[in-house]
Amino acid sequence: MKQRRIKEIIQKSFIWLCTFITVAALAWIVIYIIANGFEHLNLDFIFSEYKGGKNGILPMILSTVYVAFLSVIIATPIGIGAALYLVEYAKPGKLLYLVRFATETLAGIPSIIYGLFGFIFFVTILKFSFSLLSGALTLSIMVLPTVIRTTEEALKCVPVSYREGSLALGATKFQTIRGVVLPSAIPGILTAVILSIGRIVGETAAVYLTAGMVTRFPDSIMDSGRTLSVHLYVLAKEGISFEEAFATATILIITVALINLATNKAAGRLKRRYEP
Repeated sequence: MKQRRIKEIIQKSFIWLCTFITVAALAWIVIYIIANGFEHLNLDFIFSEYKGGKNGILPMILSTVYVAFLSVIIATPIGIGAALYLVEYAKPGKLLYLVRFATETLAGIPSIIYGLFGFIFFVTILKFSFSLLSGALTLSIMVLPTVIRTTEEALKCVPVSYREGSLALGATKFQTIRGVVLPSAIPGILTAVILSIGRIVGETAAVYLTAGMVTRFPDSIMDSGRTLSVHLYVLAKEGISFEEAFATATILIITVALINLATNKAAGRLKRRYEP
């Protein structure tokens, strides 16, 4: 009995140590970046245009928002539809294996490969040129596995009794999915959106090869644009200004944090609304 208790203490200590290391690493990175970038932040830097000696990042912020919004709008319906098929309709067989194999394969492809595909297919073959649309289409394919997997788990967490009760009242399968299953899974779906936005905002290689690097304000989704992550890469790689690179990284962290906070708040409200 005493030996078992010692083993439990050792296991718990190891788990707490791993947790502490993970949180400490994240905190160290965030604090280091913000500490070096916050002192260089000002309203002129955030809300001005990048040209000449005036190195503002407002065009990059807008391009990032446009690309993230377009990517989520494209990927979310497709991902939810695929997850619904896998959970509600699919039966064991070759088609189910093919869908899961495609999802696993997409999740394991390096981002630079997505960028090369987007450059060849969207930029060259479809002649979308370097544009926010090309970048958004490429990124939407990249985040599909995240949306599908997370939505699939959210759908599986909906109690079977909800489905049975709806069907027993005379609803069709489609009506049950639309009126019972999907509303109950909304918090999990929003989690998929949060994870997707995080990867979209932080992606560099795929955007670099599809959306381009133009620093002006985009007039439409067919214009080229430079996202914050690409701008950060250029500033650091070419040694233009490490102070501005840290400041841009700080804005990037704050942007992702605000998006995650807002989405989590919305998920919490929806969860309370649909809780039985």
